[in-house]
Amino acid sequence: MRRFDGAGYDKDLVEVLERDIVSRNPNIHWDDIADLAEAKKLLEEAVVLPMWMPDFFKGIRRPWKGVLMVGPPGTGKTMLAKAVATECGTTFFNVSSSTLTSKYRGESEKLVRLLFEMARFYAPTTIFVDEIDAICSRRGTSDEHEASRRVKSELLVQMDGSLYGEDPSKMVMVLAATNFPWDLDEALRRRLEKRIYIPLPCAKAREDLLKISLREVEVADDVDIVLIAQQLDGYSGADITNVCRDASMMAMRRRIQGLTPEEIRNLSRDELQMPTTMDDFNVALQKVSKSVSASDLERYTQWMGEFGST
Repeated sequence: MRRFDGAGYDKDLVEVLERDIVSRNPNIHWDDIADLAEAKKLLEEAVVLPMWMPDFFKGIRRPWKGVLMVGPPGTGKTMLAKAVATECGTTFFNVSSSTLTSKYRGESEKLVRLLFEMARFYAPTTIFVDEIDAICSRRGTSDEHEASRRVKSELLVQMDGSLYGEDPSKMVMVLAATNFPWDLDEALRRRLEKRIYIPLPCAKAREDLLKISLREVEVADDVDIVLIAQQLDGYSGADITNVCRDASMMAMRRRIQGLTPEEIRNLSRDELQMPTTMDDFNVALQKVSKSVSASDLERYTQWMGEFGST
C-alpha cells in the first residue's frame, strides 16, 4: 500500500492521522449487524452503489457529499460505517472528535486539512467522524471560541472540495454520526445531504443481537431468547451487549465465591465453563438499565421530522 509522505506537514500530525486509518478492509459486513435494513439500504445507495455503478451516478445522480447518522447512543452507527467501508473496499478513516481537537493553537485546522489531503491520496476513502457535534456545534453561540469557529470553517471548505468529479476511484465520502443532532451547525447539516435515523432495535433485532452476543457462550436449555428480547424493549444494542456480558459472568461469580486468590488462580478452564441460565439473565436485567429515555426518543422523532432526509 502506498504511504502518504506528508511533505509540508508536521510529522507528528501525520502520525496521528495514520493511526486512524483502520485498513482497506475493516472486515465488518452487513450480516454482522442485526436488523437496520432501511439504514443499510440507504447507505448502500449513498456510498456503495456509486463505486459499483460509476456510469449511472453522474450528473443529477451524482453521489451525496456526506451522510449523517442520527440516533441514540449504542445503536450501531460505528458498525454501519465500518460495514460501508468493507462492502465497497474503501480506505476507512475512523476519526473521533478528540483527534481533530488540539490544545495547540492552529493545529486543529491543519489536522482537518491534512485529513482530507490524506483521504484524497488514499482514495477511494470513507471518512467516519463520530460525535461530530463535539466539533461542529452551532456557530455564533456565546461559548464558541475563535479557534473552534476556524476549525468548523476549514471542515466545511474541505467537504466542499472533496467531490471526485466523474472518477469514482477518487471518491471521498464523509460519514458522520451524532447523538445530538439538534446541536449541529446548520451549514454542516446542509452538506450532510442524507440524514438518516438509526433507531433502537425492534423485537426481531433484539433477538438477533442476543444470538450474536451469545455466539461464544454456552447457554442453558432454559434460556428463552424470545422472552428476554421482549423484556429488553427500549434497550439499545450496547445495552443488550452489556446485559449479555453481565449474565455470562454470573456462573463464574458463583464458582469463585468463597475461594482464596490461590484457589481461583488454580481453577481450570473446564471448571469455569458453566452454562448461562435464565436466572442469570433475570439478575442481569435487574442490574442493567436502559440508557435512552422516552423523552430523548421523542426529541429524535421531532428532529427527523423537521430535518431528516432519507
